[in-house]
Amino acid sequence: MIMRHAGYVLIAAVALVAAACGDPATPQRTTAATSVASPTSRPPEVTATVTAVPSAPNPRVGAIFLGGQSLHTCSASVVHSTTADLILTAAHCLAAGVEGWFVPAFADSAAPQDFWHVDQVYLDPRWMATQDPLADFAVARVSRQDDGSVENAVGGGLAIGSSPRPGTDVAVTGYGLGVGGAPVGCTARVTMDRGYPEIRCAGLVDGTSGSPWLAGTTVVGVTGGLDGGGCDETVSYTPPFGAAVAELLTRAEAGGPADDAPSAFEDTC
Repeated sequence: MIMRHAGYVLIAAVALVAAACGDPATPQRTTAATSVASPTSRPPEVTATVTAVPSAPNPRVGAIFLGGQSLHTCSASVVHSTTADLILTAAHCLAAGVEGWFVPAFADSAAPQDFWHVDQVYLDPRWMATQDPLADFAVARVSRQDDGSVENAVGGGLAIGSSPRPGTDVAVTGYGLGVGGAPVGCTARVTMDRGYPEIRCAGLVDGTSGSPWLAGTTVVGVTGGLDGGGCDETVSYTPPFGAAVAELLTRAEAGGPADDAPSAFEDTC
């Protein structure tokens, strides 16, 4: 069984750091989300499957590290905000009580000054209540010791938009679970499945949860949502984007009380 992205194993990721440093395993997709009723067959509109390939680092896309600065477990992007210090990822990529770090444009290794600490996390109420996969997105505030802003460091943030219409091509870039390594990416056409935007791109393995779906310089999705982003390694999902994501960004900009992310959720793949 292949599962898409690092989800219910977030707490276990801390224990995996030491093992991964010695002999990192080939990334496999390992995540979960709240159950969603599945039909007996896929919709008839099926597009061709493309394959992710190694990609040059995008300054505004990076890797999420949990429990230390060795093992990257998810992906995220820098988004434009009035505070210039916010990133966007999948909600299932973060967990209460587990320290997080973000490295934009990560490629094989990072110096200590490249790490941005995850200070606060903002989540949709639906995720907090039931880990609803329709709300599998998170905004996080990051900082580092030099008191600079992450937007200034990467040359500006990405805009947040609404879900793309079926037939739209999106570019997806993310980081496979592991120690070191470079990003992988593909451009694929969006279809819909059970209310979730879907792309068919093989090779977006475990760790690519939270990867931005880009239409130009606008984030129109993040890998996650249904089945934590997909139980099949050739298919990826995003939770629908719209007013709820915009409202979450506004709340984070205002600097109100942050949320404690749930520590785990059940694997349904």
